[in-house]
Amino acid sequence: MTEINVPEMSLVVLVGVSGSGKSTFARKHFTPTQVVSSDFCRGLVSDDENDQTATSDAFDVLHYIVGTRLKRGLLTVVDATNVQWEARKSLIDLAKQHNVLVDAIVVDVPEEVAIARNEVRPDRNFGPQVIRRQRKDLRRSMAKISRDGFRRVHVLRGTEEIEAAVVVTEKSWTDRRELTGPFDIIGDVHGCRSELETLLRTLGWRIAPGGTGATHPEGRTAVFVGDLVDRGPDSPGVLRLVMGMVAAGTALCVSGNHEQKLARALNGRKVKVAHGLQESLDQLAAEPEEFRRAALAFMDGLISHYRLDGGRLVVAHAGLKEAYHGRASGRVRSFALYGDTTGETDEYGLPVRYPWAREYRGRAMVVYGHTPVPETEWINNTICLDTGVVFGGKLTALRYPDKEIVSVPAEKVWYESAKPFAAPGHRDPGMLSIEDVRGTRHIEVRHGGGHIKIREENSAAALEIMSRFAVDPRWLVYLPPTMAPPETSRLDGYLEHPAEAFAEFAAAGVARVVCEEKHMGSRAVAVLARSPEAAAARFGITDGSAGTVYTRTGRSFFADTAELVERLRRACTPLMDELGSDWIALDCELLPWSAKAEGLIRDQYASVGAAARTALPEAITVLEAAAGRGLDVSSLLDRTRRRSTNAALFRDAYARYCWPVSGLDGLRLAPFQILACEGRATAVLEPHSWHLEMLSRLDDPLIAPTRHRFVDLSSEESRDAATAWWSELTAEGGEGMVVKPLGPPDGPVADPAAGGAGAATEVTGGAGTPGGRSRVQPGIKVRGREYLRIIYGPDYTESLEVLRHRFLGRKRSLALREHALGLEALSRLAEGEPLWRVHEAVFAVLALESEPVDPRL
Repeated sequence: MTEINVPEMSLVVLVGVSGSGKSTFARKHFTPTQVVSSDFCRGLVSDDENDQTATSDAFDVLHYIVGTRLKRGLLTVVDATNVQWEARKSLIDLAKQHNVLVDAIVVDVPEEVAIARNEVRPDRNFGPQVIRRQRKDLRRSMAKISRDGFRRVHVLRGTEEIEAAVVVTEKSWTDRRELTGPFDIIGDVHGCRSELETLLRTLGWRIAPGGTGATHPEGRTAVFVGDLVDRGPDSPGVLRLVMGMVAAGTALCVSGNHEQKLARALNGRKVKVAHGLQESLDQLAAEPEEFRRAALAFMDGLISHYRLDGGRLVVAHAGLKEAYHGRASGRVRSFALYGDTTGETDEYGLPVRYPWAREYRGRAMVVYGHTPVPETEWINNTICLDTGVVFGGKLTALRYPDKEIVSVPAEKVWYESAKPFAAPGHRDPGMLSIEDVRGTRHIEVRHGGGHIKIREENSAAALEIMSRFAVDPRWLVYLPPTMAPPETSRLDGYLEHPAEAFAEFAAAGVARVVCEEKHMGSRAVAVLARSPEAAAARFGITDGSAGTVYTRTGRSFFADTAELVERLRRACTPLMDELGSDWIALDCELLPWSAKAEGLIRDQYASVGAAARTALPEAITVLEAAAGRGLDVSSLLDRTRRRSTNAALFRDAYARYCWPVSGLDGLRLAPFQILACEGRATAVLEPHSWHLEMLSRLDDPLIAPTRHRFVDLSSEESRDAATAWWSELTAEGGEGMVVKPLGPPDGPVADPAAGGAGAATEVTGGAGTPGGRSRVQPGIKVRGREYLRIIYGPDYTESLEVLRHRFLGRKRSLALREHALGLEALSRLAEGEPLWRVHEAVFAVLALESEPVDPRL
């Protein structure tokens, strides 16, 4: 048996004459999606796999498919003869372009076997001379195929060896995604053994006698970003300690450019002795030969980078852009060792480095060193840990996944820096790059499972709104989702009723829900900081403001919200104290509706009401006179009277939500959810009962309470009581209520309504969660019979049978997607991700709002 090992992220090129069994071999050892056949591509472009005139176009298609798969990091197998050097070279170049390894598998059978196989295939109408010509090309290739650029060339000779072969995929050396930590990632040491030992002890590590290793009582793993050697006083001591840790499995280490150069010098290669190399050579010369050999083997074996924790963490000496994660090529290794340079040198004679981190958009956190900085700084989910210990700075570690920075100071200046430390460049946190939001995009969300697609045309519409009307984007951390109504009620006279909402949640397995009063106002998001200084520290706002209140499309609620923000800030300061946060984000309704929608009410609703109240009584008078003269107008008269009654109900409906407002006098704000605070996405973590209880403690006349009821869906009595409450609310002129699953999106919660010790109930709070649970609406609005006149018109009750056929599917889908994006934005905000990552999800909500959905739903 011959075992063939190929990298799981690579290109495999099959080589062999027609009839050698390449396609059979590919089907046996690879999945159908992994194999790209030249015959198949020829059929794609000509409807005939044997049409040789289509060969050029077929290979254009083949290269495109292969390139796309390699770009996505997928194992790809090319099933073609590839007996000529030019054909193989084009594929090798394609693999290099995408920074993946490429192997060749040569399938070599006797000429007579190949001829015999082709003779029994009716689709092969060429003669044996073609096989002989291909065979000659193969024989010429075998002498030099190992120099083509393949990582390995696997040669299988004869049908028995081919049949007995086994293909095994092997992980890349850089792929340690199975390691989840926790990790202590340590920046450039540069021979500072004493500081390294101090840092390890500070982190809780126990160093072995003689500095030959270290262990952590909690099982943590150290990860070194390279540049262990040069410049400092004890490079051999650092190597001895790190080598012992790596050998014991308590540490990982990537190569730094200084290890690479020192290894080349020890191997007798010609290198320029500079930048502290001489110090390392002198120190190693005093060590035993056995240690020098071990140190050289260790440095020679260091790899370019590691992918850890399921791909969520990447460690490379000089950093690594996303396109290179997990890849293998000279280009990738060079970037990992030296970063990206402009090709220029600065006034100190050092290369000018391209600030790749400013443009980084990858999902993985990248931790690196190489370029010394006075202080660590997060730039787009990347961080540099080289804080110049050898230059008198400090040695720094990052605790992962906690993101805690731990540093110890240098004992002295061990080596004079060629240039002063430079503060890391960063992108203005208040600015969005157009590249972040334009075009078709797929946003990854964790609370809905998978990705949400944002179409290019929707992005363009959102960009128009964002660029012209939105508040300062540094405040724009969340946009509320739309909300779906229940399935249409079949009860006489009703379009919406609580029974349908209760039934839907019960059918989805939700045991308990909360019914919240639906305020008739305008949806508002309030982001409040304890002080202008806190706003500057957390959001980068330096204009002296301490918060904002904006609409569900990101626009400022009023031309000047300063007075409203100040009042809210004072009202919410006790809540910030209890949460231990200097800022808070709230989901609210701002009342009255007329405070924001006065123009809409006057132009659209009041004009309809006024016209109806003027015209319909006159029409009734005329019809009554006609009836008095004996004309048969009874049907029309009855309908006109009903319309007059409906018009009066219509006017009463919208008038209930209008009252005079002067400044803050008359304004009310009804918060119903705490979206987030420092370090916590509370909208994701906490049940609705927690939010309502916390918000009920706010004591200010500006704050309106949100009345609510908890409902046990298994109890008919509980459902009936909630329905009666809804009827009372709507009879009094209320809009209705919102029915929500009691718990947070991520799992079971106890019902605090049952004294804090209620039974757990498995729910999803909206878009659903990975793991197989059903997708449940985050909330269902059940609007009152009279309120719906505002939405559908005064006479909508005359057309209920038509309205009962309204299509809800698009609205429901939109509500789920927008809710998932909102939770994603809050999660990213709480985790301290860069603002552009938060905006990515926020902007997507705004983009989805341009989808064609009936606005009355």
